[in-house]
Amino acid sequence: MPDLSLFDLSGRKALVTGGSRGIGRALAEGLARAGADVAVSGRNEATLEETVTAIVARGVKAAAVRMDVSRPQDCREGVERAVEALGGLDILVNNAGVEEVRPSLEGDEALWDKILDTNLKGAFFCAQAAAAHMRRTGGGAILNICSLTSEVGIPTAVPYGSSKTGLLGMTRALSAEWAALGIRVNAIAPGYFHTAMTDVFYRDLEWQDAMLKKIPLRRFGRLDDLIGAAIFLVSDASAYVTGQCLAIDGGFLASI
Repeated sequence: MPDLSLFDLSGRKALVTGGSRGIGRALAEGLARAGADVAVSGRNEATLEETVTAIVARGVKAAAVRMDVSRPQDCREGVERAVEALGGLDILVNNAGVEEVRPSLEGDEALWDKILDTNLKGAFFCAQAAAAHMRRTGGGAILNICSLTSEVGIPTAVPYGSSKTGLLGMTRALSAEWAALGIRVNAIAPGYFHTAMTDVFYRDLEWQDAMLKKIPLRRFGRLDDLIGAAIFLVSDASAYVTGQCLAIDGGFLASI
């Protein structure tokens, strides 16, 4: 019989960036369902508090941390506030991200900086701050939220794809460097999930029909589809797994 206690996160302390809505909120509540105390960060205090209320209802401790991950100092201070609020930090989920669709010939420096500063620079400095704490307490797990654009090119999403490809490279490099510290670094790459950030695509019914034909499971992802993989990668069930990125995409990448 498998030892299902390996998936138990009771007593673990987790921070989920961008945790007040969409994928971040789903993952934050999923970690709480597995027993973890969870801090969620973001820029909207109202939605942060809503998420905290939902997490507390699951019988664990929760905290809201207002943070703009595009600012390295915010990352350092935000991680420290999460550590203080929860009494430690064992898990970081680097989920905060932005996306904007624009033809590349119309892209400008402001768009590039906005996306790269949040999706890639922010993830690095949050990971750095979390690792500085984890190395003092015996290790931990970091989960980066990559994308299908970490592996394939999507027209009109060049800054976003560049940031997510960079995040995949960062996942692999940090896993190799921080293994000696007892810190595992992995990633998941969600496929097509309808969230506020991706709503611009789903408004186009022709796009939906065309995309569904490319997904072997013939449906778009549901947020709950992400939770099992996330719990696996931050729990003792994956104690010998680091530097990996698991696509959760209904078979899209396997079939293109």
